[in-house]
Amino acid sequence: MFKKLSLAIALLFTISAFSAQQEKVDKLILSGPMASVSHPLFHMIQTGALDDVASKVEFRLWKSPDELRAFTLRGGADFIAVPTNVGANLYNKGVDIKLLNVSIWGILGILTRDKTKKTLKDFVGCEIAMPFRADMPDIIFEEIVKAQGLNPKKDFKLRYLNSPIDAMQMLILRRVDHALLAEPATSIALRKTGSFPLKLVAPDLYRSNMLEQEWGETFKVETKIPEAGMAVVGDISKNKHIVKRFNEEYAKSLKWYKSNQKKAGELAVKYVKMLDAQGVSDSIQYVQLDVVEAKNAKKDLEFFFEVLKKNNPKSIGGKLPNEGFYY
Repeated sequence: MFKKLSLAIALLFTISAFSAQQEKVDKLILSGPMASVSHPLFHMIQTGALDDVASKVEFRLWKSPDELRAFTLRGGADFIAVPTNVGANLYNKGVDIKLLNVSIWGILGILTRDKTKKTLKDFVGCEIAMPFRADMPDIIFEEIVKAQGLNPKKDFKLRYLNSPIDAMQMLILRRVDHALLAEPATSIALRKTGSFPLKLVAPDLYRSNMLEQEWGETFKVETKIPEAGMAVVGDISKNKHIVKRFNEEYAKSLKWYKSNQKKAGELAVKYVKMLDAQGVSDSIQYVQLDVVEAKNAKKDLEFFFEVLKKNNPKSIGGKLPNEGFYY
């Protein structure tokens, strides 16, 4: 009888724990930059994809890696889009953050006024507008040119700016001839320079090779880099049901985003006013988008982190993150 009672109590606790996981939370905060990694989040909110687990779902824009770090440290988001190295850096510093997936594998390229320049070596001696000093895309640029035997500080004139939008504006206003940008800033700049009234003053701009192509050729690996994905922050990571639902819906929304370019552009502008709907739509075909669970992307991530650790260990917090980083 005592054994049956014990089993009944254990079953009751199991049911109670399961029911607690199924309960809705009052609010979930999703956060990310203006770049493509965030755009599926807009579709998730617009369609009420997480209504079964949260009474309210909000999006908060972070505009710089410093804002991203502040959000994670101060509890400003539950799920947040992160450059993978920043996620590793925060984790290694003791922040309660776990990487859920990698969805951005190719997003960077130099936009130039000189259509003859195709590879990074073609830009030796040139001034290049560079957003986010010591963060992506700066660190990827540096690792590639170092591996090619060049000195990023001596062989190039890097002009550091606060954001891709600032770099894009510099190009449009003829204050620089080349800028390293992430989509959709590249496609937006191309749209703006072909539209009235800017076409009267703006330069003709051309795409050079994507950096991911040069990465693959330089390091003899696939032409992709595990650049960004979604992470979970804080106590919400303990609710496996909510995390599971987020992962499912993010993958569905990314699939919708890739297949509905015009609508995706129109939706993005509703959430980030500084974007351009046509530019976002154009950008989708140039971004390598593929949701891969963090544990399944570990091999690619560790190769990337090893390269960064060799030349710039601070960019990942001094060491490769351990198993706890991968949700």
